[in-house]
This record gives sequence, structure tokens and C-alpha cells, in this order.
Amino acid sequence: MTTSIDDENSKQPPMRDYPIGIQATGKRKEFDSMGTVEVPADRYWGSQTARSLQHFSIGDDRMPKAVYHAYGIVKKAAALVNADAGRLPKWKADAIIRAADEVIAGKLDDHFPLFVWQTGSGTQSNMNVNEVVSNRAIQLLDGELGTQQPIGPNDDVNMGQSSNDSFPSAMHVAAVSLIDERLVPELSKLAEAIEEKAQGWMDVIKVGRTHLQDATPLSVGQEWSGWAAQLRAVIAEVERCREGLYELALGGTAVGTGLNAPKNFSLNVAKQIAQLTGKPFVTAPNKFMAQGSLDAMVRASAANRGAAVALMKIANDMRWLASGPRCGLGELKLPANEPGSSIMPGKVNPTQCEAMVMIAIQVIGEDTAIAFAGSQGNFELNAMRPIIINNFLHSATILADGAEKFRRFSVEGTALDQEQIKRYLDNNLMLVTALSPVIGYQNAAHIAESAQASDSTLKEAALQSGEIDEQQYDKIIVPRNMVGNGVAGA
Repeated sequence: MTTSIDDENSKQPPMRDYPIGIQATGKRKEFDSMGTVEVPADRYWGSQTARSLQHFSIGDDRMPKAVYHAYGIVKKAAALVNADAGRLPKWKADAIIRAADEVIAGKLDDHFPLFVWQTGSGTQSNMNVNEVVSNRAIQLLDGELGTQQPIGPNDDVNMGQSSNDSFPSAMHVAAVSLIDERLVPELSKLAEAIEEKAQGWMDVIKVGRTHLQDATPLSVGQEWSGWAAQLRAVIAEVERCREGLYELALGGTAVGTGLNAPKNFSLNVAKQIAQLTGKPFVTAPNKFMAQGSLDAMVRASAANRGAAVALMKIANDMRWLASGPRCGLGELKLPANEPGSSIMPGKVNPTQCEAMVMIAIQVIGEDTAIAFAGSQGNFELNAMRPIIINNFLHSATILADGAEKFRRFSVEGTALDQEQIKRYLDNNLMLVTALSPVIGYQNAAHIAESAQASDSTLKEAALQSGEIDEQQYDKIIVPRNMVGNGVAGA
């Protein structure tokens, strides 16, 4: 005999304002379909979380808390939709929503202990959330923890869902949140700081370098503008990758068919998540793709990799240009943030640049793992989800944090050694390039070769060649006239 929603509502217990936490010691018993398990009495999790801790205590890598915060949004949205559909009594939904809000706010973080290295579907983390929300809701309703009454982890909290559609949805919510709240803002601030330096140094002419060898001149501002343009292109790619992440698998349940989910559940739950987050989430048009692959996450990781590549280039350029202070290039003067050596007094190193290069190396490695894991979908499920979301969130976090520190403690405080820059420019043999249209490539090449061989200046070698007189030379060899502006149409 089934129980109607009206009957359930007539049994509504009062919700009490219990503070978060369980004042108990020792163990309590929890159960699942396989039997009874003991759990710490002061934790909200249940038997499946306890089983996972027993079987998968591997390394020190815990499932990122951002996944659980996103899962709180998924559970809240599902409860709202199930209540609206008349499948879940409103009082049950209210208790689930109250507990889910605490998950979203990070107030229950201590109750999500599971490791990354677990079932590839993320089922154990889904059940960890279900159990915590269930027991917290039971506590709020003055029930007995571990009884699964009046709120059950599977029947109520997980209603209309499967780990197979809810975990990838939580992955997408967590990824978009991190992109919007940290990664794009920090990359944008770094780009702005580099652009500001570029604008201030547009008139400082310096030696260009290609193949690590002297080349024709450009301005310091032009060089820095190239770095800023790299970052702007990267930011655009990161923003574009969100389009695939906005599509949610929820409603596909076990294999994408939507079994046990009510009509229009996928549309309505995506709409609820969009309202809760303020982001344009929609239901994935094809749930079989959404659950059998993780292609959107692979593309998002590729955007992280692109950011890492650009940041590595910028950081390496800066530390090379700052090498010295007396026996290197020495064009840039980086901020002296800390002593650089435990044995060499007075040494200062480009530590922010080094940290950024290491971050880039890590991100590129993590992206390789994500791409490999993304290729491992089998039939209706890709069961490599935990490593993908862990690597993505870790990569995006260290990129954002690294960009912030690199901006604050390196880029913003960087200055020029203009005397050194002028010495290099005045001594640059590749200024001879401007003579090629007048005296020909071969004659210009011989002048540069002669100057290098005789350790003379370019002007001395040019006049000695007889190919050009002093008045012509002084008119042509003007570094400021050689830099153009490096933009389309120039």
C-alpha cells in the first residue's frame, strides 16, 4: 500500500533549530543494503561513506570540497523540483533544503572525508552527500540519526537521481563556479597589470631577440603588449569553455534514459540550478553523451592548459630579462621579496616567476591525465570522474592563485634598468637590417660580420665598407623609427 503526499504531510514533524554538530562520543550503527556498519557518533555520514573510508584510504588526496558545495546545489534543486511535482512532501523538502544550504555554505565540510581514489562514477561521494544531508535533516526534525527516518538518503535526498547523472552535474557546477569566481578574474587582473606596464613603456626602445640571439628593435611596451594579448586570448578560451559546462546530465539517471525521474525533471532541475547559481545552466540535450563522456571537462581542461602555456612563456621571459644583476641580461628589475640563498648573502631570485613555471608544468601534466581519463568512457558511463574533477579544480585553483601572486609580487613592482637597455640597443648589430633596402642584403650582412669580427661598432664597420656615408647612416639607423606598432594594418 502506497502512502500519498497528503498522508505524508499530515505526519509532518516540527523542524527545530538545532545547531550544527552531534554531541556524542564513541560509535553509532548505520545500515545499507549490505548490512550494518559502525561510524563515528559525532559524524553525519553513514554506512556507505564508512565503507569507502575502509576500502579507499589511498594517499592524502581528498575529494575537493568544491564538489560537495556544488552537490549541495544539486540536492537543493532536486528537492525543490520533487516537491513541486508532488513526489516529495514539502516538510521533507524543507528539511533537505535546510541541510543542503549548510552543505553549500561549507558548514558541513568536516563531514565529507572521502578520497579522490574511489569508484570512478563518484557514487561514494554522492552517497556521502546523501547520508550527511539525510542525517542532518533527521536531526532538524528531532529524529534518531542512523534510522533513515523520516528522511532517507536514497529514497528522499537522492530522489529522481543517480550518481551517474548527479556527479557530472556537480562537476560542471563546481567547475563553472571556480572559473567565474577565481580563474577569469585573476587572469584578467594580471592582464590589466601587464597592459598598464606596456602602456607606460611604449616609448622605451630595446633590443629584440629571436632564437635567443639579437634581433631588430622593438619597444619594451610592445614586448609586454604581446604578453597581455596572450592572456586576453587565453581568457577568451576559458570563457568559451563554459558553454559545454553549462549543460547538465541531471535527469538522465542511470544510463541516460531518465528511468525513475518524473516527467520534465531534467528541464526543471536545470532551471532550478540556474536560478540558484545565477548562471545559464541548461539540461544536456543528449544525456547519453553527457553521461558516457566527459568531453566538456576535457575541453575546459584544455583551456587551463592554454593559460599555463601562456603564463610559462611570460614568467620565463621575465626571469631571463631580469637575470643578473651584473652578469645577466639585467633589463628588468624584479621586486626583492625575500633572501634568495642560504649561503650567498645578498642574492635575490625571481621566485614568483619560478613558482609560475612550476604551476604551468603541473597544469600541463594534470591536463594530460584529464585527456587520458576522458578517453576512457565505456558504453554509457565514463568511470574516471574523480580524477578529472580533482585535476581540473586543482589546476584552475593554482592558476588563479599563481596569477594573483605573480601580479602582486612580481609584475606590479617590476621596473626597468633603462641604462642597460640603452647599452644593449646602442651595441646591437641587427640594426643593420634597416640598411638592406638601401645597400642590399649581402652588403649589409658583410657589415655586420665585419663589426662582429673586429669588435667595432656597426657605424664604424658601415662607413669602412664604403657602401654608405655618415649622413645616410645617421638618417637610416634610428631605432625609434624601426619599431612600428605590431598591430594589424601597421
